[in-house]
Amino acid sequence: MSDTAQSGFVAGTNKPGFLTRLSFGIGGAAEGIKNNGFDYVLLFFYSNILGVDAGLVGMALLVALIVDAISDPVVGYWSDNLRTRFGRRHPFMYAALVPVALAYYLTWNPPGGMDGNALFPWLVGMTIFVRLSFTFYEVSSQALAAELTQDYDTRTGLMSLRYFFAWFGGLTIQILLFKYLLVPTPEIQVGVFNVDGWNTYGAIAAVCILIAVFLCAVGTHSHIPHLKAPPAARKLTLSRIFAEIFETVSNPSFRALFLATLFGLMATGISATLNQYINTIFWEFDNEQIAGLTMGVYVSAVLALIIAPIVGKTIGKKKGAIGIGILAFTIAPMPVILRQFGLLPSNGTESLYNIVLAITIFDLALIITTQMLMGAMVADIVEDSELQTGRRNEGIFFAGISFIKKLSQGGGVMIASVVLSVAGLSQGGGVAAAGPEAIRSLGWGYAVSLLVAWTLMIVAVSFYRISRESHERNLAALAARVEEETAS
Repeated sequence: MSDTAQSGFVAGTNKPGFLTRLSFGIGGAAEGIKNNGFDYVLLFFYSNILGVDAGLVGMALLVALIVDAISDPVVGYWSDNLRTRFGRRHPFMYAALVPVALAYYLTWNPPGGMDGNALFPWLVGMTIFVRLSFTFYEVSSQALAAELTQDYDTRTGLMSLRYFFAWFGGLTIQILLFKYLLVPTPEIQVGVFNVDGWNTYGAIAAVCILIAVFLCAVGTHSHIPHLKAPPAARKLTLSRIFAEIFETVSNPSFRALFLATLFGLMATGISATLNQYINTIFWEFDNEQIAGLTMGVYVSAVLALIIAPIVGKTIGKKKGAIGIGILAFTIAPMPVILRQFGLLPSNGTESLYNIVLAITIFDLALIITTQMLMGAMVADIVEDSELQTGRRNEGIFFAGISFIKKLSQGGGVMIASVVLSVAGLSQGGGVAAAGPEAIRSLGWGYAVSLLVAWTLMIVAVSFYRISRESHERNLAALAARVEEETAS
């Protein structure tokens, strides 16, 4: 077998082969599993199951987020400038291999004999441990999207696979948790309080994370000789490091994507938090119907994996993200709005469920497609910035997007909490506690907050400046610069 074939590159195209693309994509499963657990069930597990005050759980997550605000750009900058025989990215990925899995396992398997607020120090330590170890892996591995290829369309395919496996992995582990692990026992009548099930979830999720990180690192390892070299060696002081980070993130297209990611994921947080209320109180779906909606996410992810590369290739990433985004945020709240005007079948009818199911599957596919396109747009900023700064800073760009993802989801949850409070549903009680006015307020709060967040996202994306044509000009200008430096 030739060296070219072994490396996974297709001769003459500067495009990674199928196995490399697959390995890079599978790496997203680790992020999907971790994000799903931390964003949706960690608060519930530690407060409702282990008895830690919910305010203390929130404080622990906030402390870890503050650490992220420092560690993300530092790790990104470090990985951009690292010089080793294993390149810039892979040392971080291999260093994170065991810690990411161990940290996640320990988070869901706290020491025996501890409960209630006594677990607060453990929770703080573990959330920081998880966040920091994932920063080493996530920032470095995602940065490979800009290094494995400079091809405009291939980058879309890479990030599409990454997001597909993130959704697939996160959803699969979530279904495993609630359907097969949190089961009642003779001693525990309500399955969600089965602590052993939560502990087993932590172990299984940790193993899956370990496998995903390993496959991503090993599957891209042969490309190390072909990856970009770090910037020229120079004397680095603390002031210079932060000056270079600030210069890098001041790129206009990065600022646009940074804000777009913030608003887009705020919408995701709103939807994720309120969907349970919408499904159970607004639509009055039963558990079997809600399970069907959950399973529909698999179909949405597959559709997005097909749609995103086609859209990116035909009309470009920016136009695609704007067009698909507008369609997505128009469709998402539409069933709720139609119900407010009495234009949908009544609750309890099969026709209503089928309408909501079809719209949900299609709309979520559009939302995931938008995420895929925006993820690929980050990679194209690298060459645009390199022309301005003379440095390749993949790590810093992906670190910035990584941090805003962690921050914005919480913002969406806060907005959703306000909606519930205004609707008078913040104290729980389910359908029995929800009067007609409360249900109408819930519907309007859900629809309006989603529309506002998505609209702000589209406005932000419109300020992104890089197209297929400008990307190709950037590549040509960089090639000419290299030729000049070589000639001199």
